[in-house]
Amino acid sequence: MTQVSFCPQGIAHSSVRSTVKDAWRMRRAWWFTATARTRARFARTFFGSFWLGLSNLLSIAALALVYGTVFKVQDFSTYVVYLGIGLVVWNAISAAIGSAPNLFEHNHSHVHNTNLNPIFFVLEEWAFQVQTFLQSFALVLLALSWFQRNLLLNLFVYGWFPLLNLFLFLFWLPMIVCLLGARYRDFYQLVPIVLQLVFLLSPILYRKDNLGTMAWTANLNPLYRVLSPVRHSLMTGEFQWSVGLLLLALNIIGLWVALNWLNRERPYIPFLI
Repeated sequence: MTQVSFCPQGIAHSSVRSTVKDAWRMRRAWWFTATARTRARFARTFFGSFWLGLSNLLSIAALALVYGTVFKVQDFSTYVVYLGIGLVVWNAISAAIGSAPNLFEHNHSHVHNTNLNPIFFVLEEWAFQVQTFLQSFALVLLALSWFQRNLLLNLFVYGWFPLLNLFLFLFWLPMIVCLLGARYRDFYQLVPIVLQLVFLLSPILYRKDNLGTMAWTANLNPLYRVLSPVRHSLMTGEFQWSVGLLLLALNIIGLWVALNWLNRERPYIPFLI
């Protein structure tokens, strides 16, 4: 007698390789829809997507003045660059993770009425976040070059590796948060709280040295460990090969875990949202 296994919607578990193939096959679609979202976001505005960078520059200016005074910063120019790069990278991490818990919920009509691989929605959101970050980051970096002129050179020579790790991290961690959010609604409430606490505990507005005996918390902070190499490479013009390779290995493991988990959850996602 032949044993038949039941799977919701008749979708069998697929391999990581087949999911990657699906993602590559749909690359033009999810990149186009992400770009369309970015354009629609700033429709009928005079500055368009420049508002992304301008809003960050206003935040950087205000925070630099306030915290530069509070911490009695000696080298204000260096502090502005330190805070500016840290803040724009943090905003990208926070936005990607913060939008993840209800990602499938926002796309519930497409999930229910189409047979698209859920990786499409994850990649569309990832592309949207990456595009948002790059538009903001470019303008902020141009402005910060007034205080440190070699920033653009360091970006192309030393910054590509930390940015690669950042983009990989922005893909797999929000995917895991998204899958958890689909199954456990508590994540809708928990994620914003955790992000706020992590931001306050991360050396972004202040230097790691200011933590004193609590500096070890920064070393255990995964979000800061991804942010820090980007800032370090741009400001110092140095490669941190050991840190970068370790992050790359962790990102590869994270990608494999997230894709496997997505494949296992795929048949059940329509019933969870």
